[in-house]
Amino acid sequence: MAVVGLRCQVILFALLIMASVAYGAKLSKSHYYITCPKLETVVRNKVNEIVNADLGMAPGLLRLHFHDCFVRGCDGSVLLNSSSNSAEMDAPPNAGSLRGFAEVDSIKAEVEKACPGVVSCADILALAARDAVVKVGGKYWSVPLGRKDGFISSLVEANSSLPSPFMTFAQLVENFAAVGLNAKDMVFLSGGHTIGQAHCAVVIPRLYNFSGVPGATDPSLDPTFADMLRTLCPSDEPLTFVGQMDATNGTFDNEYFTDVKSQRGLFSSDAALLTSPLGRRIVRESAAYPGSFLREFGKSMVKMGNIDVLTGSAGEIRRVCSAVNNNGNY
Repeated sequence: MAVVGLRCQVILFALLIMASVAYGAKLSKSHYYITCPKLETVVRNKVNEIVNADLGMAPGLLRLHFHDCFVRGCDGSVLLNSSSNSAEMDAPPNAGSLRGFAEVDSIKAEVEKACPGVVSCADILALAARDAVVKVGGKYWSVPLGRKDGFISSLVEANSSLPSPFMTFAQLVENFAAVGLNAKDMVFLSGGHTIGQAHCAVVIPRLYNFSGVPGATDPSLDPTFADMLRTLCPSDEPLTFVGQMDATNGTFDNEYFTDVKSQRGLFSSDAALLTSPLGRRIVRESAAYPGSFLREFGKSMVKMGNIDVLTGSAGEIRRVCSAVNNNGNY
């Protein structure tokens, strides 16, 4: 019986390899079924430990995956160090605000203990983002796996590819379309703002200098909310934290959409969701039906996680997430 069981495992492994070759860039939920069967348990346990120690790491890990996928695809390039400060992590949208690099290194170290040289940093980012969301109240979604790690990380590309909190609805749609995501994906993924904090720098222009007019406040902001923001964000303190991005203080839920619907979104890009019929409809429905939002968010995360992935002979499995294998730092 043991021989038969071993033979079945060998056949299954061969079929998985054949499927990977046949389908090329397609990812698979069973990619590590044989080579690293405890992968998801190892990552989940480590993410739970990290978030228990620092609740702010839940949005940090989610944002890392998002910022990775929007630049060169989901290839772990956001994690690469640069001796010349020219990598994605050094770009203004990331530098000083993107968190979780050391934590991803610690997850990778645990995975390497279980399965040396098998699991990519890009896949770890995808799993860690999911597990962080679930840890703080979000709904589980299955993560297709099999990404390889890239070799290039570019500050210039990060600057040109990442969405800005000051974008209009049309600009957001264009930005997401550039990586294969549609307007619905954009609105649902904006719901990730339900966790995390923001610096006053993104709010100050809406409070004191709207449209370049000194003293003008964005009329799309609820006046009472604007008054509260002024107490938190004096015009000369851009690096101060506003606080939690929605009223539920770190829980992954639909409260973000309730806030946006009530004109209490922090970013200009949040308010922009109400300027389109599609955006208004999704905001309204997501505010009313939390279960629906959580399901749609997971679907859009899977779609985002497939952006320009490297598979098969493309890319590599990094030994450490911060450096390519052949020559250390990028």
